[in-house]
This record gives sequence, structure tokens and C-alpha cells, in this order.
Amino acid sequence: MKLFHRNYLVLIILILVSCKSADTVSFKTPVDTTTKSIKSQKKQTFTLDDLGVYASNEFDGARLNGLKKENDSTAVLLINPENEPINNSAYYAFKIWSKTPKSFYLKFQYPKGYKHRYAPKLKKDKNWFIIDSINFFKRDSIVTIKLKLDKSPLTVAAQQINSSSDVKLWYTNLIKGKEDYVHFSNFGKSTLGRNLPVLDIYKGDKKNKDIIVLLTRQHPPEVTGYFAFQEFLKTILTQSNISDTFLNKYRVLAFPIMNPDGVDLGHWRHNAGGVDTNRDWSIYNQPEVKQTVEYITKTLQKNKAKVILGLDFHSTNKDVFYTNTIRKGTTLPNFIDDWFKALEQNIPNYKVNEAAGNSSKPVSKGWFLYGHNATGITYEIGDATPKDRIKLIGKVTAEQMMRVLLNKNK
Repeated sequence: MKLFHRNYLVLIILILVSCKSADTVSFKTPVDTTTKSIKSQKKQTFTLDDLGVYASNEFDGARLNGLKKENDSTAVLLINPENEPINNSAYYAFKIWSKTPKSFYLKFQYPKGYKHRYAPKLKKDKNWFIIDSINFFKRDSIVTIKLKLDKSPLTVAAQQINSSSDVKLWYTNLIKGKEDYVHFSNFGKSTLGRNLPVLDIYKGDKKNKDIIVLLTRQHPPEVTGYFAFQEFLKTILTQSNISDTFLNKYRVLAFPIMNPDGVDLGHWRHNAGGVDTNRDWSIYNQPEVKQTVEYITKTLQKNKAKVILGLDFHSTNKDVFYTNTIRKGTTLPNFIDDWFKALEQNIPNYKVNEAAGNSSKPVSKGWFLYGHNATGITYEIGDATPKDRIKLIGKVTAEQMMRVLLNKNK
């Protein structure tokens, strides 16, 4: 009986250890990430019957809060954020059409204190293109565009729309035929019940492999960073000699959409809890970050592994890598210098733009550093960086990451 009780106690201890929740991480400047209310946009078709002009926000990724007539050739678009205060990243997306063919002007109106950020992208017949400069007018803070409308709806958006269903279609096609080394799962649910997907990538034995974490779409409109993430991940999965060697040595956890609610709701910045998820990497108030951290933690514990590198893909007004200045004593003290040198050598006419500073607010790159003693980098692509350039940068950054990490063990 004593032996039974002792074995039972050991079992309970093992269960408690295996179920250990993720440790919180302290930051110099805490941010309140408790859930805040949002003002949802009403899904509808807006009508200007006397002009024969109509606009709709009835699709995932839309953002249009109102449409009002200014004169016979112009209407005002009302664009509001999900809540405030919020980063000045005014996002919009809508479909517009008219009963009869006509040229028509649209004027953007944001709440006081906010201004236009993104040059309009247009989608017609499944093709996206940026608006011609001759149809884009800016006077002081007022932005107006000129469109040619007809009965066929024209999609107008701040950035090319990539909803959660678009992301799912992309990674489903990407991993088709690679299921023996790309292990897909939905590890959790967002506030509104949308899936949180992860691609767990490795070859051979998964235990004891050092782990690289890739994140993207914490901020819904930042699709240029997502495009770089796509090319980066695609390059890791090319089944080339270097990819094969790399995945036999390392393991990659790739999270292709960290904020699916915000993406589908057409949010400027926040999740359905009204919070910037890239300020929640401390005590994990939001379910998206909490479940991601718990998944990573459980993976590390179960496989006796450690995170050595975390890359979080975003967008801003220019291409830039935000890094931590603390490097000595971390898992990869020389990685950043070696990687950046390799990028400049392998991307034509390219100069790395690095902004170094230890994370004071609870962002992901700080979580990698303070929580795992790992290299954390916020990988930012410019809002207007051309798609071909993004693909090149994404491809080469992945290739050179693999080379640098493989060479460190020689």
C-alpha cells in the first residue's frame, strides 16, 4: 500500500510538471493588455440612390463605417478604428460600384488626430494593382481618389486583402505533399473562435532540436511583412540540399496568422479584445498570445529543446530590422552580425537597415530575449516595398539564416 501511495504521488507530480503553464516575463515598461471594448462596424451595403452609387463592407477584411454624399461626383468615406487609443494605421477596405459607368471621387475621412497611411490598392477581375498616381490627390491632410465605376464591384483596400481563409488556402497548398515533415495543427482558438494554426517543421527525430519561431499578422493590415513570411517559409520548404540539412538539424514553429479576428474584422491594429497583441508578451491577457506561448512552452518541455531564434514579421513605412542590443551570453551572440553581412553580400543593391534597442515594452522580440535568452528580431517590410523585392528579400533572408545557423556548428 505504501508503494502504491508513493507511485501515485510521483504520478501526480509528473502530471503537474507536464501541465506547468508558461512563465510570465517582466518588462521595464508594462502595458495594460486587459480586454477593452471595441466598436464593431455594421456589415451593410451603403446606398447613394440618387447617384446610383453603392459600397459594401460585407466581406472578411472589410473596413468601412459610412458613406455620405458630398456632391454629384463625390462621396465621403467614413473610416473609424476599432477602439482608441490606437496606432495611426488607418486601414480601409470596401467594394464599390454604380448603376451606370462613371468617373467618381471618394474622399477619406478619419477621426480627428488620424491620417492616411496606405496608398489604395484596387482589385478587378481577381487582379490587384496600386492606384495610378494621376487618380490620387492629397491636399494637406485630405486624401481623395478618382475611380471609374460600373456595375461590376471594384474592391478598394489599404493593402491587398489576405483574410484568415486566404491564409488557410495558402498554407494548405504550401504543405501539400510535404506532410511527412510539415506537421500542421490548430493549437487553439481566438476570442471569436477562429482557429490558431501552426506549422511544426522538422525532419528525423524532433527531440533535442533547437527551435526557430516565426510569427506574423499580429497587426492585421501589415501584409507586406506577411508576404516576406510566405517567401521565407517557402524557401525553408524547398527540399534543397541546404533545406534538407537544416531541417535535420533544426526545428521550425511557424505561426501564419496570430490575430485572425482582427484580420477578418478589418481592424487597424487590435484583436477582438481591443488590444495590440504585440504588447501582450508578458502576462498573456489575450488568448492568442497566451495559447501561442503555452504551445511553445509545452513543445520545449516535451522535447527537451530550447528556442534560439524568433522572427516576428511586420510592416512599417520602410524596411527595417528591430533588434535587441543584448547579445553576449545569448544563444546566438554572433547571429545578427553574420546574418546581416550575408544579406548585404547576396541581395543586389541592399543595405541592412537595423534599429537596435533592448525591448522595454512587452513585445515578442523582448519575450524571446528575456524569456528564452534567444535572439529576437522584429522583421519589418515597408508598406510600399514592391512585391518582387519582398520575394527576393524573403528568399535570401531564409537561405542565409539557414547557412549561418549551419555554419555555427562547424
